[in-house]
Amino acid sequence: MVTKLTPKLNEVYFIKKYTILHILKGTGAIQVDFKNYFNWEDKIIFLEKGQYIKFLSEDFIVRQIYIDDEVIFKNKEVRVLFKHLVSLGYINFLECEDCQKYLSETVLTAPKDIIDISARHWYWQNPFNANTDEYHIIFDTKDIIDKQYKNHLSNVDLSNLIKHEKINPQALIKGKIGITIKNLIGNKRLTESKKAVAFSDNSIKEIAYEFGYKDPAYFNRVFKQNTGTTPSAFRNAIDFEQQDRFIQDLYELLQDFHSTKRNVSFYAQKFHLSEKAFSKKVKDRFHISIGQLIRQQLIKSAKKDLQQGYQVHETSTRLGFEEPNHFSTFFKHNTGITPTAYQKYNQ
Repeated sequence: MVTKLTPKLNEVYFIKKYTILHILKGTGAIQVDFKNYFNWEDKIIFLEKGQYIKFLSEDFIVRQIYIDDEVIFKNKEVRVLFKHLVSLGYINFLECEDCQKYLSETVLTAPKDIIDISARHWYWQNPFNANTDEYHIIFDTKDIIDKQYKNHLSNVDLSNLIKHEKINPQALIKGKIGITIKNLIGNKRLTESKKAVAFSDNSIKEIAYEFGYKDPAYFNRVFKQNTGTTPSAFRNAIDFEQQDRFIQDLYELLQDFHSTKRNVSFYAQKFHLSEKAFSKKVKDRFHISIGQLIRQQLIKSAKKDLQQGYQVHETSTRLGFEEPNHFSTFFKHNTGITPTAYQKYNQ
């Protein structure tokens, strides 16, 4: 089923069915499970049941595609399309002509079409640099984590649940994703406990017991260690955070000044903060640095110019690079393709 949504500013939308979101129009950031993202543009976003999404500016228009048939979704070939180990699973929409055609002409009823799209594109958009067998082990591990995250399992318990004849899942996850399975399950438990604290009326003690903590005081200590605040303070702060203008104000500054102002001090002064305090606030809100946000905005503007037919040297000048070759090196480093090749591919 396909619907169009004009979301309300800062309203929390809980995902009740496996959902593909294609953002048709919008500026600013979106929030998924307490993480904020700028780099949603040109991507098909996949969200699982139980996740939430919040739009942090007022001009979004979104196409929602619900996957009603869970049997189709859980097919091992189909799920390759959905990189759902990360909070935002996506394939690049602009670079996938089949995906554009598919979303324009169909509703998700034909699994063969989904398989055709995923099989053609997942290799070069592979976030873990894994082969097909390795990728499915990662997905199998994710499925187990989704079922077991409330249980405080030992490494032995996890090893017994995740078995493979030829590949060690523990070593594979650590090598491909960079963190251990135990950390993955801990991250999942923390995210879900934050949702329970923020969006339910259950007492903190009830939530602690629900998430497998025998001692609510220990749950409080773990929660504070990972979030910097107690569960009660986190719950009380939710209404305040919904009114926080910092994200949108920073995004508007980046839109206006990313091509001319790339030093932290400029943006820190705009918010009347020290560079250290400003950098920490950015890191807390976006989980990346201000430098990374500036680079994202530069790449976004560069792609837009190249798609509109500007020459490489013109785009370089418009974005404030001293030399076209400096711009070309920057573009390739951040996209994996030269500006000329990108422009040729998108004409």
